Amino acid sequence: MQKNRGLAFFTFLVFLFLLGPLLIISVTSFEGGSVLKFPPEHLSFKWYLNIFDVQMFISTFKTSIIVSLMGNLFALVLGIPAAYALSRFDFKGKKLLDAVFISPILIPGIVLGFSFLRYIVGTYQLPIYTALFIGHTIIMLPFIIRVISSSLSNFDFSIEEAAESLGASKVKTFFIVVLPNIKSGILAAVMIAFLESFNNVDISVFMTGPGISTFPIQMLTYVENYFDPTIAAISVLLMVITAFFMFMVERLMGLSYFTKR
Repeated sequence: MQKNRGLAFFTFLVFLFLLGPLLIISVTSFEGGSVLKFPPEHLSFKWYLNIFDVQMFISTFKTSIIVSLMGNLFALVLGIPAAYALSRFDFKGKKLLDAVFISPILIPGIVLGFSFLRYIVGTYQLPIYTALFIGHTIIMLPFIIRVISSSLSNFDFSIEEAAESLGASKVKTFFIVVLPNIKSGILAAVMIAFLESFNNVDISVFMTGPGISTFPIQMLTYVENYFDPTIAAISVLLMVITAFFMFMVERLMGLSYFTKR
């Protein structure tokens, strides 16, 4: 009994350490004054309204949405066939190819961002929007492949073989048999990859330029010049959006899918 109480107290401290800063930020976002402080002197929603009065937040939010959606679409085009091949077939170099696909997660973001700056922007002189698109596609690809591969691990490929034995081509079988059975995994992959792209800082900070920025980078710029609770209000909204996305992922697949491989 004593050990259980000690474990419960330790667990409480861990949760307090993890969730305490989020709770503090949530409370300070309602500060009615002009300076970020805890506890707030009086409560107000004015800093939530101020988000929509700062034009750079609106424009960079649109940029982040466009880059994340377009990069997500291209990552799906590359990731679905890659996940299918890695799950369906055994071939020489499979483990090496899997490691290459997962490497953007393993490489530190700053190193990856500097590499993108050096080669995508510096060597090939690509426009900023194109460089952002390529960079975010690369960082989303591992999430797309991993989640869809987890979904395919529960798919019975004998169904695909049965469809082929009845005369369906491999391409038709893939679209009418395989894809409908893993649609929840695809939706979960899209949401997780979108969150990774939209909230990314370490890659985006190297890929942005004059007049073009992403929403998280604009938040960093704002907090360098102002100390009001606007960023706290934005953080609360982003936490709510992230929680909603993760709830949907849990409903679609279950978070246990991501620990199977």
